[in-house]
Amino acid sequence: MTPKRIMAIVNQKGGVGKTTTAINLSAALAEHEQRVLLIDMDPQGNASTGLGIPRDARERSSYSVLTEDIALDDAIQPTRVRGLYIVPSHPDLSGAELEIGTRDGRTRRLKSALDAGTAGFDYVMIDCPPSLNLLTLNALAAARSVIVPLQCEFFALEGLSQLLKTVEMAKAGINPSLAIDGVMLTMYDRRNRLSAQVADDVRKHLGRAVFETVIPRNVRIAEAPSFAEPVTTYDPSSQGAKAYRRLAREVIRKHASRKK
Repeated sequence: MTPKRIMAIVNQKGGVGKTTTAINLSAALAEHEQRVLLIDMDPQGNASTGLGIPRDARERSSYSVLTEDIALDDAIQPTRVRGLYIVPSHPDLSGAELEIGTRDGRTRRLKSALDAGTAGFDYVMIDCPPSLNLLTLNALAAARSVIVPLQCEFFALEGLSQLLKTVEMAKAGINPSLAIDGVMLTMYDRRNRLSAQVADDVRKHLGRAVFETVIPRNVRIAEAPSFAEPVTTYDPSSQGAKAYRRLAREVIRKHASRKK
C-alpha cells in the first residue's frame, strides 16, 4: 500500500535550503516516531552524503529504479537515524533524462516504483534537483503534495510564480491529486531587516500557504552535513534543530487535519 504522505521538496533555484530541508525535516519526522523514506532524486547526491551514505555504497539507487527497473525496496538503505531510510542518488542520474525520455510513461516511472514498494512508511520525502526537468516531473507525478523552500533574500519571489504554475500544470496533466503543503521560509536572520521584510511580503502574497515555522540562519545547520548527520542529532539543542522539529509537528498536524 502506498503511503498518502508523499512529499516532493521542490525549488528550481539552488541554494534555498531544499536538500537541507529534505534531510532535517525527514530526520525530525523520524524523531516524532514516524517511519520515513527519503528518495534522493538530485544527481549531486547531497542528501545521500549528508546522511552518511558512501559513494561506493550507491550501486542500487534512484537511478537504478528509474532506468533499470530495480524494485524500490531493493534500493532502500537504513541511515544512522532511527526510523529514517534512504534511496540514495547516483551521479549517473544526471543522464537519466536521456535514457528514459523516449520511454512510455517517462514521467510516471517513480510513481510506479512507489506504488509497488513503500508499504510500512508513514512519510516518503523526495529531494528534487534544482531544476524543473524530467526528474522533477517524476517527483511531482508521484507526490501527493509539495513543499517549497524559499530563502529570505531580496529575490525570494523571483521564479516562485513559475514554480507554482509548474505545480498547477503537473496537477492538470499528470497528477490531479497533487496539492501544495506550503512554502517554507529558510535562512531567516532576525538581525537583518531584509529577512523580516521578505517574510512579510511572502506572507502578504501567499497567506496561509506559508508555513508558520521559519527556519533560521544557523551555523549548526550548515555544519551538520560535513559530519554526515542531520542537525537534529548533530546538535539537538540548537535553534536549527528546534525549528525543524517545529516544522515536523506542523506537517504532521496539517496532514492529520486532512483526514478529518
